[in-house]
Amino acid sequence: MTRDPDPDPPAPYRRRGLVLPDAVRVHEIVRDSEVHDVGEAVVDAEDIVGDWQRPSFDVTTQAVGLELDGELVAYAEVFRGQRADAHVLPAHRGRGLGTWLAGWVVAEGRRQGGTTVGQPVLQGSDADRLLGSLGWRVRWTSWVLALEEGREIEPQPLPAGYAVRGLEPGEERLAYGVVERAFSEWPDRTPTAYEDWAAVTVLRPGFTRSMLRLVTAPDGAVVGAAVVVDSGATAYVDQLAVERAHRGRGLARALLVDAFAGGRSRGRTRCELSTDSRTGALGLYEKVGMTVTSTWVNRGTDV
Repeated sequence: MTRDPDPDPPAPYRRRGLVLPDAVRVHEIVRDSEVHDVGEAVVDAEDIVGDWQRPSFDVTTQAVGLELDGELVAYAEVFRGQRADAHVLPAHRGRGLGTWLAGWVVAEGRRQGGTTVGQPVLQGSDADRLLGSLGWRVRWTSWVLALEEGREIEPQPLPAGYAVRGLEPGEERLAYGVVERAFSEWPDRTPTAYEDWAAVTVLRPGFTRSMLRLVTAPDGAVVGAAVVVDSGATAYVDQLAVERAHRGRGLARALLVDAFAGGRSRGRTRCELSTDSRTGALGLYEKVGMTVTSTWVNRGTDV
């Protein structure tokens, strides 16, 4: 288990609290870290703003920054005592900052009442090696998959009476319900309140109704949903869910085909999503022509 941090980080770095306007600088830290580790930027500034505007998250108490000469060079945050995100600019690695942040994460996770805290890291990256050396175990593996430019998914016919369509005003909670019920099947998952879900989807900066697609059953009930995020040239399927009673009918694949077609209609040339070993869906996505572009592990530790 990672020990709690010393009150102060390694000299000459200083710790300070964060506020919402710091999202711009934190995004720069994340972006530069991802370019170094992954080869491309993955997270948008809008993602950080969406996360930080969740009602259940208080950036002033649940996040910390490390600065040198008044400039932020690293940060960490803990959500619900379970989910951590921490990044150190590549030029400042190897100086004990990552170890200090890992200790802060453990202490903050405990303060929030958590029992285990974890963070997704690129397999084989600096963060993966560091957390492994600190005793953080791999809890599950996840993969980012892409449908490259020019590739198509064979259309999936819908059963009689089912339809894929866009979100109508007032249907946000119906979409949330489908996603929440499906995701609640994952082991050890904490329920997500509608307000938290909305903060990172329908209230995320840049969201339009074309980015949330629904499947309706013959009786008109909403039984499937896909949330798509446009990021640069990429349409990223952030959430994909179908009600248990309506699975096995090709609805998820139909939603996927529709989501990617919608992204391309908005000028996105690349389509991506991620899945992990808890879902058993990797084979499904590979069968429709998607290929794994990166492998991640969730490393966690008891707090």
